[in-house]
This record gives sequence, structure tokens and C-alpha cells, in this order.
Amino acid sequence: MLNKRKVLTLGFQHVLAMYAGAVIVPLIVGGALKLSDAQMAYLIAADLFTCGIATILQVLGTRYFGSRLPVILGCTFTAVGPIIAVASASNLATAYGAIIISGLFVVLAAPLYGKLIRFFPTIVTGSVVTIIGLSLIPVAMNNAAGGQGAPDFGQLHNLLLAFGTLVVILLVNRLAKGFLRSISVLVGLVAGTVAGYAMGIVHFSSVSQASWVSIAQPFYFGVPQISITAIFTMIIVNIVSMVESTGVYFAVGKATDQKVEPKQIVSGLRSEGLAIMLGGIFNAFPYTAFSQNVGLISLTKVKTRDVIFAAGGIMVVLGLLPKLAALTTVIPNAVLGGAMIVMFGSVAASGISILSEVDLRKESNLLIAACSIAVGLGSATLPQMFDQLPDFAKMLLQNGIVSGSLTAIALNLILSRSKDGQPSAAREAA
Repeated sequence: MLNKRKVLTLGFQHVLAMYAGAVIVPLIVGGALKLSDAQMAYLIAADLFTCGIATILQVLGTRYFGSRLPVILGCTFTAVGPIIAVASASNLATAYGAIIISGLFVVLAAPLYGKLIRFFPTIVTGSVVTIIGLSLIPVAMNNAAGGQGAPDFGQLHNLLLAFGTLVVILLVNRLAKGFLRSISVLVGLVAGTVAGYAMGIVHFSSVSQASWVSIAQPFYFGVPQISITAIFTMIIVNIVSMVESTGVYFAVGKATDQKVEPKQIVSGLRSEGLAIMLGGIFNAFPYTAFSQNVGLISLTKVKTRDVIFAAGGIMVVLGLLPKLAALTTVIPNAVLGGAMIVMFGSVAASGISILSEVDLRKESNLLIAACSIAVGLGSATLPQMFDQLPDFAKMLLQNGIVSGSLTAIALNLILSRSKDGQPSAAREAA
């Protein structure tokens, strides 16, 4: 049984694992829309605050809301382009009006989507979880080199920091026992940051400039405005996120040794819809299940929801206290990349483990896994191949998790049929 101090430490480890992904979205959106420093600071604080609330809603669970799985919610990267496009064409109030209504759509559409879960047999879920892990590895390597666009990208000190962080995590995980082993990623991040400070690449100016307190307020950027085009765009974004989250739920189920039921997915998606509405109200972002933290669960073997609840609480506090939030931003990208390598690799390994339960000697299963993984990984590493397609198709296909998932589902329907013509998913559901 974990005491409160250990739960908080493990929760903080989860926050650090997803923090870069959480703050990069407001940074990109705010930068593209040329927001002021005060507006940028609000955007980051509101995002962290809403991330925490959304995660707590997901973990606690009620009769209709929350999967009760150890899942962390964060802002979806799929929404970055559409939010910038809508806000540039009109204003942020229009974008947030669309986000609120699209969140309501997710809440109402979740039960219908739940009926489609029968099209996710083991061969599909295994392929999807594998795609999640593999599609994130380029992100890890990018960070390990210093972060895309960094002036020191690929320089030796970044590679050494990433490698050193990875080695520390592996050594702690291999040699330590008990609680110390479960916080191996946190130990690696701290060790890497200390090494970065000694090398002169860790600076605390962002901490000194940050304010002490920030309160998220509804409709900070104005009263929501309605645009049918913007609403339709954000609904498409959230349909993509629903598919992505389904894969994450299955991956978490594998990591926690439990079978994820359709009812849990429906409740989880309802909770995401509610979180998206909160994001619109507090002028933050649409939210989805974060795959970054699945690998951490697999690595630490700590599966209790208390830890994720603590992570949600920590994010709420960070959203209210920007100076503390800024303290976590001093971790070098290369250090985060070193930690991501082992975490994202663990997700891919979980997917392979699921696939090992399937008879891959059967040609249809082999083709489903091979083609869906290839399409998903290809879309993730070369998204620009779809740049000439309409925006709707581009939004779907440039997301490796979604394109790979749709490929797996389609091939399962086409290839895995019994003699009576029924797809295997239907037989498993029966």
C-alpha cells in the first residue's frame, strides 16, 4: 500500500512525463496567433488547470462519466491547426464556441461510438497499441536531439544527456527495489537536469518571470461565438481524438492487466466530452487520453488510480501557481527525449505482447497487423505525404494512430470472415 508521500511523488512523475506535450500546444497556438505575454501565460495556466480537472473526472468515474482507468487527459495535437485556422479567420471566441459544442457532440455520440467497439478484436487492438508506441518514437528521438528547430539540434551534449538519462532510468529500474524502482523515470529526469545545469544549458529565467498566482476564468477571450464551419471542423477533430483515445484505453488495459469493457470506453469518452466543454469555457483546449503515460505505467508497474488522481491534483495546483509550473519547464528537451525512448518503447512492446496472443500464422491476421502498422507508422513519420488532400482527409490521415486504426478495422472487416460471411469482430462479440 502506497502512503500519501509516495503517491504524490509518483503522480509528479506522471506530470513530468506529459508536461512537455501539455504546454507545447498553448505555446504553438499562442505563438501563431501572436498573443501577448500575459495572454500566453494565461493560456498555459488555464490549460494545466483544465488538464488536471479533466484527469480527475476521468479517474474518479460516476455512473455515466469517467472510465475509472488510470488515464491522464491532455490537449490533443490534432486541434492545433484547426484552432489556429478558425481564430485567424475570425477570432478565438469563435474557436472556443466551436470547442464547447463539439464537446457536447462527444458526450452525446459516445454511446453510439460504443456500439462500434465490437470491431476492435485482439488483432486490431494489438495493432493499434503497437502503432501508438511506434508513432511516438520519432517524437522521443526528436527531443533527444534537442527538439526540432533548436539551434543546438543533434549536438553532442544533447545526445549525451539523452543517453545518460536513459542509462540512469534503466539502471535504477534494474538494480533498485521497491519505491525507488517505481520512480526510475523521475530519478532519470532529475539526474539529467542536474547534468544539464552543470553543462550550462539549464536556466531559471522563466521561473523568476512567472507570476505566483493565476486563476482560470470563464470566457477569458470573450463570449463564445457560433460558426457552423468551425463547429463542424472541431467535431471532426474530436472524432479523430475518440479513435485515438480508444487505442489508449486498450493500451492502459494491457498495462494494468484488465479487460477494458465497452461501457468503460463510453463513460471515458463522455468524460472527455465534458473535459472538452470545460476547455472551451476556460479558454483552454480539446482533451484526449495521453499515450505518453501508458509507457510509464508499464515501466513502473504501479497501476493504482490514486497516482493518476494525484497527478490531476498536481496539474490543478500548477495551473493556479504559474511559478511552480515554470519550474518544470527547465528540464532540457534532450533529457525528456531520453525518458521518452523507454516509455514509448514500452507502449510498443505492450502492443507486440497483445499481438502475441493472436495466431499470426493465419494470413489474414498477418496482413491486418502488417498493413495497419506500416500505414500508421508511415503517416506518423511522413505526414506531409497527405498535404495535397482536402482538409478533412488530411486531418484524419496525418494522424498515424487514426490512419493505422482505420486500416486495421477495415482490413479486419474485409479479411477476417468466417465461412458464413460474418467478420471475426462480430463472432467475438457474439
